Formats: sequence, C-alpha cells, structure tokens
Amino acid sequence: MSTYIIGEIGQNHNGSVDIAKLIVDLVSRPVREEVFDIALRPMDAVKMTKRDLSEELTDSQMNRPYNSPHSFGRTYGEHRAFLELTDEEHFEVYKHAKSLGLDFVETLCSKGCLSLLKLFTPDRLKVASRDLTNLPLLEAMAETKIPLILSTGMAGCRELDDALEVITRHHDDIAILHCVSQYPTAPDNLNLRTITFLKKHYGQYTIGFSDHTIGIAAPVAAVGMGAEIIEKHITIDRRMKGTDQQGSLGPDGVNRMIRDIRIAERWLGREELCIDPAVSAARVKLERSIATRRDLHPGDVITEADLHLLSPGDGFKWAERDRVTGRRAKNFIPRNEIVYPKDIE
Repeated sequence: MSTYIIGEIGQNHNGSVDIAKLIVDLVSRPVREEVFDIALRPMDAVKMTKRDLSEELTDSQMNRPYNSPHSFGRTYGEHRAFLELTDEEHFEVYKHAKSLGLDFVETLCSKGCLSLLKLFTPDRLKVASRDLTNLPLLEAMAETKIPLILSTGMAGCRELDDALEVITRHHDDIAILHCVSQYPTAPDNLNLRTITFLKKHYGQYTIGFSDHTIGIAAPVAAVGMGAEIIEKHITIDRRMKGTDQQGSLGPDGVNRMIRDIRIAERWLGREELCIDPAVSAARVKLERSIATRRDLHPGDVITEADLHLLSPGDGFKWAERDRVTGRRAKNFIPRNEIVYPKDIE
C-alpha cells in the first residue's frame, strides 16, 4: 500500500511564483526513518488553486473593505487579485513540480479556469468542498476526462450522489476525500469514521482524507483507517502573512508527516497472524520452556510435577510436555534448567 500524499499550496504562495516553487522544493526533499535508516517515498503531488475572479463573489462582497492583518489589498477583491496567479504562472509551477518528479493537481473554482488546460494537463483535477454542488462546473471538469478528486467538507450523501451522477456520465476515475470545512477542525468534529463509511458505501472509488486539523496525527490515523489519499496544507514558514499559513505544515511538519505516513504503511503489514522472523531472537530470549523443578539424574522417570516453565524459549513448550513426561533422563539435569531433547531418552 502506498498512500498518495498531496501537499496543498493553496494561496500560501502569497502571489509569488518563487514562493510556490520553494514550497514545491520543500515537498520533494528525501525523507528517511533514522533509527532503521530507511529511505521513504516523499510526497506524490502538489496542488494549486485557480480562481476566475469574475465568477468568485458578488460585486458587493468583492468591493467590501478588507482590514485583516492578512490582507493583501484594500478590498477583498483587491486581496484576491493579489493572490491570484495567471495561467502561465501556474504552468511555470507545474513544470517545476514535474521536473522534481511530482504530480501536479489543480483545484478549479469555475468553468473559466479551464483555460489553463490549453497550456498543460494536470495529473488530477480537484473539486473544492464549496463547489461540490456546482453541477455545471462538475460537468465541464468531467468532460476533460482528467481524474477528479472531490472534497466532501460541506456535503452529505445527497450532494455527493448528485455530483457523482453528473461526473460518471463521462468517467469514473474519481477519488472522494472526507473533509470538514472548519479551519482548523475541532477534534470533536473530525469524525474520521466517515472514511470507513465512504469505503463501505462508495468503495468503487478511491477514498481519502483532506485534513484541516492542527498537527500530523489525523492523517496518520486516517491511513490506518484505509485512506488512500491524504491532502494537507503546506508552507515554507507558518509565520508568514496569510490566512492559511498558521494552519499549514512547515518544513519540519511536512517531513514528520511524510515519515509517519510512510512508516504507518509499513506498520499495517498483512492481514494475518504469524510469527515474524524479526522476533525470533526475542522469542528465544523471552519465551518460556519446560525446565526442571528438581535435580534429575540419569534413569529418573520425568513426571509433570518435576517440571515448570523458565526462559529462555529454545526448549519444549508446555503444549509439548507429553514429549517429556514419562521419559527417562539420559543426562544429569540440574534443578531450574531447561530440558532439551539431548537430555532425555
């Protein structure tokens, strides 16, 4: 199992292609597990978001004053315009990601944003939670036949089913991500068991998790519950200006999340009960074997009353005691020592 991990740049580039590229560099770094010196697979993809501001908000909302310390403009519209990269700039970041072996995912927020497909073809397209009910947009995105990722942060089954009905007219290469559109998401609201619900009722699609919690524990838990895609906001510096920076992972957090997800994949192993070869040494050292309660001399007939269990575990087990009781000692076996096959007739 290999989880598809997406680093969401979102608007954390702060309107700068150079910052976007630095974030791409961040997620392409090699990751190692240091104790066992294991090289781990890095992130699989980065994600950008494209908006068409003419189809974003009402005029009154775009023109309202925006006095937040995170504002990049006098009005909300000016703020959004500052953060918006052109199609050509998205293409530049796309090429940089591909040069580093990463997939590139685009969230498209309106039909007008499909214009960037004239320049390049993302590996996947993402439908933001807010647009799951935007059926005309879903139709236009599905017509491209590019694999689609849906976030369910504002949806119930009815909204999801309506979206799937539209998309599957064109293709069924679809991933569904459990998501809660609360930033950050409170612990009592996360409800990770939605992942198992989606796998049970929508198992024909790839099921994953788009995370807005603080920290890295939730994505690792989600992988343990069967999530096949993880999406998490990332940045080069959580102290930078911007509404999403503090809720994102910085360089160290990115490294730790990737490490823990990749290690969790190894933890999951196989669905079976077996004795792993890695525990053989511990088994010999720590398990118990049949041992003597008293000195046994050559010719003594061994009874169950003569026996108990001690470590190490390289002798007979209690379930094998019928191979010992009723037999005669061949050699002298001191009290509180293991009975080995060489010691009995």
